[in-house]
Amino acid sequence: MDAEGEQTLHNLQLLEDGRLKNAGVLLFGKEPQRLFPLAQVRIGIFREAEILDSHDFRGTLWEQLDRAMERFRQVLKVRFDIRVEESSLEGLQRKETWEYPLEALREAVVNALIHRDYTYPADIQIRLEKDRLEVWSPGELPSPLTPKALYGPHSSVLRNPFIAQVLYFAGVIERWGTGTTRIVLLCREQGLPEPKFANWQGGVRVIFLKDPYTLERLRTLGLNERQIKIVTFLRSTQRASLGELHRLFPGVSAKTVQRDLQSLVQKGLLNAIGEKKGRRYALV
Repeated sequence: MDAEGEQTLHNLQLLEDGRLKNAGVLLFGKEPQRLFPLAQVRIGIFREAEILDSHDFRGTLWEQLDRAMERFRQVLKVRFDIRVEESSLEGLQRKETWEYPLEALREAVVNALIHRDYTYPADIQIRLEKDRLEVWSPGELPSPLTPKALYGPHSSVLRNPFIAQVLYFAGVIERWGTGTTRIVLLCREQGLPEPKFANWQGGVRVIFLKDPYTLERLRTLGLNERQIKIVTFLRSTQRASLGELHRLFPGVSAKTVQRDLQSLVQKGLLNAIGEKKGRRYALV
């Protein structure tokens, strides 16, 4: 290590008596897992109890983050939306929409790497299920934080301040505890359910849920085309009466639309709100 590099590590408080501290090993060590065997990210693909695929990502914290994000790009579905701004190649705009917002997943992995308890005998575990993605990191939220507090502005409580400081200087995080609120906002912006935060089995778990109203899922539930159109309409209007929904289907009787609505309520997709005369329907 040259003198300049040593001075940088000293300024970051990662050196003690000329040797890297634990945080320095995790951030810049050649083989951090020699000292911290479980300082890694494990990503598995599951179908109920069956493990379809599992990878362990080791190296420094930077390398673990990069490799986890690369794995997400390999295994998650992505939709491409092409928009024409003008009649030229330059006017073609392509937007990528992933199953889950990649920036939100990155924020969750960064949080796990920074805030996990490195003395806990477990690695960071990411499970990709059919209908959700879970990120679990060892060590429950430190007091006074609670899972409920993570949905809004909250104090920044650091379990690993030296690691956090380096990632702050690198521009990976900020110091105001807004990481989890960004995760929530990114999911909302993509029309996904809010993620769920919880203390679970000695650690913190973040659950990302898929869009429950995709065309593919609605068809697997056995919905007819009218019912799919009703669900799509309610995604944008939130609530509507039988009369408003009936107007979507010229030539179809109100009784037929009412039967469609009753079926959607029975399937647990809609709530019927209010008495008969003023009843309105909304997505669950």
